[in-house]
Amino acid sequence: MTVPTAPTTISTLGNAELVELAAQGDSRAWAEIVLRYRGLVTAVVRNFRLQDADARDAEQRTWLRLVEHLRSLRDPDRLGGWLSTTASRECLRMLREAQGLVAVEMDAVPDPESGVEERVVDADTAARLWRIVAALPPRGRMIMNALFAEEPLPYAEVAQSTGIPIGSLGPSRARLIHRVRRSFEEGAFATGA
Repeated sequence: MTVPTAPTTISTLGNAELVELAAQGDSRAWAEIVLRYRGLVTAVVRNFRLQDADARDAEQRTWLRLVEHLRSLRDPDRLGGWLSTTASRECLRMLREAQGLVAVEMDAVPDPESGVEERVVDADTAARLWRIVAALPPRGRMIMNALFAEEPLPYAEVAQSTGIPIGSLGPSRARLIHRVRRSFEEGAFATGA
């Protein structure tokens, strides 16, 4: 005699099954993913202390990235970590955009469309930021260069190259950003200083 099993509901499925169903267009699976991880994404974004509109944009961009990568996730069972990393990257991208701290190569060519004054100010700002980053301890420089490159490295690679546990990278990055911002605002390494 076989024992009847309870019918499988969407809320009892694992991440891999949910991701597969969502990739096939199952709106119930997508709703379950959002239900499970909305709080995590919101908490990660909240740690960056963005303005409300920017925070909502960062959250939406995170979910959009998931939609774009549903079929290519390497390890759907680690969906929470993927969402956390993606939310952090989206917040960093928004901070760079908001503060004009877009990743700049050391030998970047100024925009020929901008005026001379604007190019001089931009070049001075970039030079000041790079001097501040260059003055960080070696590990801090490595973190800033890896995470703020035009193509940021995955957290796992940064953790491995710096010897910092992956869970400590976020707080380390936040401290470094605060330190660079404070130095910049205080005029550290200002031209002629």
